Amino acid sequence: MSKSSSLYITGIERYSFITNEKNNKLPKWTESNLKKTQTIKKIVCGGQFHFLVWKKPNKLEFYQENKKKRKYQLPKNETIKDIVSSCQTYLILTESGKVWSLADSYGFSQVPLLYADQSTFEKIRPVTFFQEKKLFVNSLIMGYASGYYLCNGDQLYSSGSNYQGRLGLGENGGLERMPVYVQDKVTKIFSGSMASNFFFITSKPDLLYSCGNNLNGQLGIGSTVSQCSPTAVKNFKGSEILTVSSGNSHSILITKKSQTFGCGDKETNGSGVKKSIFTLIPQLKEKKAVQLAIGYQRTLVLTDQNELYGWGFYDLFPTTEGNNNKLPTKISLPSFFTNYLKSKDLTQIACGTNVSFLFLDFKNTLSEDFRILYEHKKFCDCEIGKFGNQIPVHKALLECRTKLTIEQIQKKLFGEKQSINKEQTLSFLKWVYYDEISDIEKLEQSFNSLQLTFPPPVDNTLEKDIAQLYKDDDSKDFKILIKIEDDDQDEEDFEDEDDEANYEEIPVHKFILLARSGLFRAMFDYVNEKDNTNKVQDYTHKTIESLKILIKYFYTDSIELTADQDPELIVDELSDAVEYYQLNDQCNFESELLKIKKQFDLN
Repeated sequence: MSKSSSLYITGIERYSFITNEKNNKLPKWTESNLKKTQTIKKIVCGGQFHFLVWKKPNKLEFYQENKKKRKYQLPKNETIKDIVSSCQTYLILTESGKVWSLADSYGFSQVPLLYADQSTFEKIRPVTFFQEKKLFVNSLIMGYASGYYLCNGDQLYSSGSNYQGRLGLGENGGLERMPVYVQDKVTKIFSGSMASNFFFITSKPDLLYSCGNNLNGQLGIGSTVSQCSPTAVKNFKGSEILTVSSGNSHSILITKKSQTFGCGDKETNGSGVKKSIFTLIPQLKEKKAVQLAIGYQRTLVLTDQNELYGWGFYDLFPTTEGNNNKLPTKISLPSFFTNYLKSKDLTQIACGTNVSFLFLDFKNTLSEDFRILYEHKKFCDCEIGKFGNQIPVHKALLECRTKLTIEQIQKKLFGEKQSINKEQTLSFLKWVYYDEISDIEKLEQSFNSLQLTFPPPVDNTLEKDIAQLYKDDDSKDFKILIKIEDDDQDEEDFEDEDDEANYEEIPVHKFILLARSGLFRAMFDYVNEKDNTNKVQDYTHKTIESLKILIKYFYTDSIELTADQDPELIVDELSDAVEYYQLNDQCNFESELLKIKKQFDLN
């Protein structure tokens, strides 16, 4: 059986319209008949009987009970970064920091728009508020009838219903149609599609805060009094948290050490005991959790061993006979999953009100990163093509993939005797950037013009070329400056903190940073176009060894330590790299760290 992505669904029978079996008897995992599952990036469950499928880079499909699917496409210059949902509403975040909404007439009352639309999921609408206020949206989440937005790096805004103080504005009740500022120094935000509360992490102080409905103790603060202002969650530092999410009456927290804690209603928090503080769930004490999904009352947890545990589902899962599903129960996976799960494959779990999804994606995370790079034309450093019809490109990447200079490429493709059209050029660039062969005939013409072998050899892949580029110091055009820490030298001995003599340099290709890290993309996005700087200082206070390992990972997708490196220090310093550097391939990076932990027997 060849590798391919696959989507499975379980839930109530009204969802049978997207499965292959006629008159199928859910609950059981049933393979979906959604076409081209290999292009699915994320599935988002909205209301009771509909969901949205994100198909990269900017295409969406909407499925609703017994109705023909709807297709949407954002403008060609927009690339989807994330999608969140609640009730009848979907919010879409693009790489440009813009927000878009899709909702029915009821849902439009929950999103930041000045008007309510009377249509039902007719079209995607831009949310212009953030652009008008010059706010770049880094991330967003939704709770029940509410939205939360992390803007300009660390500024938290909220909008929607403020019932029970769920917007964190210090008061109870009211409807905020436009986003309202909450506070700054926020690094990450969390909620749940059916939650009337939210959580966030701050940098200074390093704390986890919660706010909103707390009638069941789901805020984890040690009481059952709802909070209109953010309140610190005891016993946890923000830097210790991997993720946290809430259902209607419970919350689940997973630490970076992969421990699972629950609080709130004992029927659904997984501990079996009503608690108003986060309590370690006994059934998962020996398990390392890596992914969490929460619906109205249901919870799914995926472990590092690709074991799936669920609870709060009542009769929606075929579990051990006699189990009431109030406690975590191991759920049997389809044989396809158990046979083909690999460390670099991404399993996505999702919970809606009445349905749950499993999606196994055999995607190549490196090529996905370079697809994002391809969309960011403003970061290119040269052009190819004839005058008036040039296409911006990244010089080092083209030379790496073709083993030709940019001048040779230009001459062979667009010289007097050779000239390919724009469609051929774009087909060629898709192969260069992310190994896609979209039009064999056009691509072959480009290869022939460049006198390259077609089809390209099996080992002529993006991964191999980028890994080889790591060793090419001569073509590296950017430097990361790491401050040299000298234990024998006092701070006052430094006459100039910005003196480059106080820094060690890590050479790197600028386009690698742009492709692999959302942090660097955002940073370069705000750099003045006239500023041609080829270096940046790193202020993370990580060691030079850790940064070098991270940069090498950007090229090779692997973490390897030498005999003289401290594995415990490296793992500790890189544990927040996914979040801080905004890495797209969380699953692979964390599996590489886990491999190091196992190799050196680290807890």
